Amino acid sequence: MSRFLSKRHEKLVAYVPGEQPRDKKYIKLNTNESPYPPSPLVVEKINAAEVSDLRLYPDPECLSLRRKLADFYGFETSNIFVSNGSDEILSFAFMAFCDDEKGMAFPDISYGFYSVYGALYNIECSVIPLKADYTVDCSKYYGIGKNIVIANPNAPTGISVGTAEIEKMLVTNPDNIVIIDEAYVDFGGSSCAELAKSHDNLIVVRTFSKSRSLAGARVGFSISSQEIAADLNKIKYSTNPYNLNRLSLAAAEAAVDDDEYFRNCREKIIDAREHTAAALREIGFDVLPSDANFIFARHPSISGFDCYKKLKDAGILVRHFNRERLFDFVRITIGTRAQMDALIEEITRILHD
Repeated sequence: MSRFLSKRHEKLVAYVPGEQPRDKKYIKLNTNESPYPPSPLVVEKINAAEVSDLRLYPDPECLSLRRKLADFYGFETSNIFVSNGSDEILSFAFMAFCDDEKGMAFPDISYGFYSVYGALYNIECSVIPLKADYTVDCSKYYGIGKNIVIANPNAPTGISVGTAEIEKMLVTNPDNIVIIDEAYVDFGGSSCAELAKSHDNLIVVRTFSKSRSLAGARVGFSISSQEIAADLNKIKYSTNPYNLNRLSLAAAEAAVDDDEYFRNCREKIIDAREHTAAALREIGFDVLPSDANFIFARHPSISGFDCYKKLKDAGILVRHFNRERLFDFVRITIGTRAQMDALIEEITRILHD
């Protein structure tokens, strides 16, 4: 670090993204991207985009996309906030709703950015351990008197929390924000978005990165009361009002329009997940129940790191987390059926060796 870095950031531990290797071609199952390309309609819209218009700023209100999302999910346009990836919404929410009086509570094993934002914005965080079976201990959040952020399904476990439990968090913390990060909900979890119509302290965060194959476009959105959406807009207009470029906006609109393609890809990923989980259990893996586009698995005869390293040497990337309670696991993104069969074949070979 330079000698100019503020002292408040000297001990900041930044978020570590998954590997994006350039040294050789891998079967890439480490960053929860879709194995399928964007919808043909997305490609058509991008190709048809007026390049000359890139000289002009995009619509800071993202109005056309917000209208499409509002119609698709059954809300008013004023309930929708659009951002540069869902991470930006999370960052804005930490800035907007946390202070010296209101901290944030979240699980000890969850999306790594929660703790990073807490440290970055100097927010007091209550980190609540998952249960022994890696499920969220919902009772610990009832009446906690803090803002809450829950990934649902959780990452990296893939395990979901029920809508009834989320509603109890909302009801027992009426003066605090509850953020439900639904990045993976399209793959089997139950969305709690409808609760935003009756609970003004809910923010549901979604992304186009996973189920809509637009990780490279960086588009996220939230569903909440119009007052909360206005708060998020205040932060946006105080930091980066033109936060989504013209091409990403066009791609996102087309992705919403092509619902049939979205559903087909999602079903193929779910089928491949169930096939892979069953095959891994057959060769002795403990696989946590997943509602996401990944699975979290461990085997008694090989460490998580060794499994990750041997697979990488064989040209298959999965993710390993070097921290307590996660050492033994690897997180495996669900790819195509052919990619998952290649993974199973290679893991079987590794175990036999």
